[in-house]
Amino acid sequence: MLTDLTITQAHQGLRKKEFSAMELCRAHCDNIKNRNKEIFAFLALREDLALNEAKKVDDLIATASDFPALTGIPVAIKDNILVEGMKCTAASKILENYVAPYDATVVKKLKKQGAIILGKANLDEFAMGSSTENSWFAPTHNPHDPTRVPGGSSGGSAAAVAGNMALGALGSDTGGSIRLPASYCGVVGLKPTYGAVSRFGLMAFASSLDQIGPITKTVEDAKIIFEAIAGKDKMDSTSVEPQLSISDSQFSIKDLCIGVPKEYFVKGIDLEVEKLVKNAINRYKEAGAKIVEVSLPHTEYALSAYYIISPSEASANLARYDGIKYGFSKQERSLLDVYLKSRGEGFGAEVRRRIMLGTYALSSGYYEAYYKRAQKVRTKVIEDFNNAFKKVDMIFTPTSPILPFKIGEKIDDPLSMYLVDVYTVSINLAGLPALSVPCGKVGKLPVGLQIIGQPFRENQIFQTASFFETLA
Repeated sequence: MLTDLTITQAHQGLRKKEFSAMELCRAHCDNIKNRNKEIFAFLALREDLALNEAKKVDDLIATASDFPALTGIPVAIKDNILVEGMKCTAASKILENYVAPYDATVVKKLKKQGAIILGKANLDEFAMGSSTENSWFAPTHNPHDPTRVPGGSSGGSAAAVAGNMALGALGSDTGGSIRLPASYCGVVGLKPTYGAVSRFGLMAFASSLDQIGPITKTVEDAKIIFEAIAGKDKMDSTSVEPQLSISDSQFSIKDLCIGVPKEYFVKGIDLEVEKLVKNAINRYKEAGAKIVEVSLPHTEYALSAYYIISPSEASANLARYDGIKYGFSKQERSLLDVYLKSRGEGFGAEVRRRIMLGTYALSSGYYEAYYKRAQKVRTKVIEDFNNAFKKVDMIFTPTSPILPFKIGEKIDDPLSMYLVDVYTVSINLAGLPALSVPCGKVGKLPVGLQIIGQPFRENQIFQTASFFETLA
């Protein structure tokens, strides 16, 4: 079936004219219509526009001897990334009818390559969550077991790829929001180095942590999308031109020194998850890689620091949704009441919780005790990684300490939900690249291996992860 293909396989098929871009696009649109009621990966489908774009791609392919790897490839876009002319809701009531006036830089780059945008994927409201249950519209379900969560906040993007509703997708990652859903849905997800990909056109959650990245079926596909969207953008002053080092000819598993942090294999991790991740690490050892135990001593404080810094930045970023400029507005007698009622009714419980937490942490008298101290912890987390990378090339950890949990199991216990991010938030605090690659299943539930690299060493991560795929 066309929906079973990878991006690489679909590209080869289009080149050999084994099928058309129209057929590829229609197959995915049909699968979305068949499966979306059960999975709810998509908030919006742009079928007619997508098919029109696919027809233009077919006209191009008929005359072109060569074309980019993403030409004619159907992809999904997380609904906090702007696509001109489409609603961009961030899965929130407050932006339920907001239509994007322009394309995000990453979307422009995908369109330039000829990718076909199928529609917008579901997420936790404003990307705040680890399960995609916080969407105002409805939760997304895990394609491997619809009674379980797909992870969050990019759960719709991961479920779309895992459920064969798109060949690839874009997500955003603030504390694990690409890697966690990739792990839970059994696909590949890359959180690039901070600044490697432009954030222009991404709805801001926590600006010093947010990063856009790909979710795909294979490591090779993730590399294709990453290379298409990476690079400096004049519209995002934090973006840089990645120095993508390490070519294929230089790379050898036998030359690799892999660090395994002792703090990541402690009480609380699911024993089946631990077993699969350690088995994966052993496969590298058998292939000649050197395995070294490393210490990241401030890991235990990273989650606490993250849940001070990210809500603080969110409280400032989300101040723009005030019922005045755009989005949901509650008409009241006084301006203050417009603000209070619009925000009170427009934001969901988790978003309100984080805004209040962030506002409190930044308030007079508490700023130094909370926000400033959290930033000092962040510096220590960065130092931990810097020290570890003096001894090793990569760091291997589980992506999640537990298997995908049941829908509704943790939604009323925020602390329990936040603990799901314990292995992913440190990477955002340090601005490092990390990729989740499937490393096995417990029953039918997937488990992810997290590969953490040094800044702008995405190529090394891809090559290291690709090796594991060849073993599987």
